[in-house]
Amino acid sequence: MGRIPEPIRLKAADRRELQRWLRSRNTTKGVADRARAALLLDDGLSVGEVAARVDVDRTTLYKWRRRYAERGLDGLVDGHRSGRPTKITPEIAERILTMTVERIPREATHWSIRLMADAAGVTRHQVQEVWKAADLKPHRLRTFKISNDPRFAEKVIDVVGLYMNPPENAMVLSVDEKTQVQALDRTQPMLPLREGQIERRTHDYKRHGTASLYAAFDIASGEVIGRITSKHRAKEFLAFLRQLDRSAPAGVDLHLILDNSSTHSTPAVKAWLGKHSRFKLHFTPTSASWLNAVEGWFAQLERRALHRGVFSSVGHLREEIRRYIKVHNDSLAKPFKWTKTAKSILAKVGRARQALEQVKLPN
Repeated sequence: MGRIPEPIRLKAADRRELQRWLRSRNTTKGVADRARAALLLDDGLSVGEVAARVDVDRTTLYKWRRRYAERGLDGLVDGHRSGRPTKITPEIAERILTMTVERIPREATHWSIRLMADAAGVTRHQVQEVWKAADLKPHRLRTFKISNDPRFAEKVIDVVGLYMNPPENAMVLSVDEKTQVQALDRTQPMLPLREGQIERRTHDYKRHGTASLYAAFDIASGEVIGRITSKHRAKEFLAFLRQLDRSAPAGVDLHLILDNSSTHSTPAVKAWLGKHSRFKLHFTPTSASWLNAVEGWFAQLERRALHRGVFSSVGHLREEIRRYIKVHNDSLAKPFKWTKTAKSILAKVGRARQALEQVKLPN
């Protein structure tokens, strides 16, 4: 058990106010921590118990208690520090930077401010300032995949050229499939959003089947042509090509930007394309889906219509996808603007390849 300090002796009005702070969405984390600590100490918990619950050291708790005794609630709100701030020497900065980039904490897969402060023997403020100056963010993680396509540069130049200088008397369509979209229903009704309560739903769900969506994103207008299918085969892709052929004005060439799916180059598809010369296919490099503009629209569809959707059947799911496509085309569509030149993309990928080669992979 930790040492029991002299009771903090909260006034009844102060206790109600601290509880109100904790309920308020506008209360900063620092103030909320002080309010929670004061309430716990007033309840009679030990310093050690409160320190563990609030995740602060004991010295800090005694400081907060003293401030409340001297200035009441103002002492808990006032964030100004007395005295001179701790100086960050070059030695301290070097120690923090070296440990951040060269070591891994025993307790976790990455550094937190608290773990680094304890391991380096410095304050949390010093860790924050050094990381901020060096633009280090150990808590963040991004995924990547460098394409090994031997025709990478050629394909990038081709696709980016279509975005930045589209041919005349032609439509440039970014085409892809969103496969296996699940019709998920919740096991119990959702609890709606209301004042003081976020929307809530059960963590478990019922599966009612899947559907696949073929989409063509028009670069010039931002509008989308979609086709929903139950399967994902060359047969369905060919049907989508026929739909695009019917939808596009006569006499206009159709430049399709596609990935390297095997369904895009079967003998049946090639035979059909041979009889429809206005279709021009442009393939993105392997592992380079970011180069296909329709992927951004798929992300919007997922975020705005699917992720929080509740679907009692595949038919219900199909209706929602069609509804969103119509809403998008009626009020959200806008011309697509590509700003990165092929030269800058190739240079960035080249630097990434060099960096990857310098990393020693574990045996």
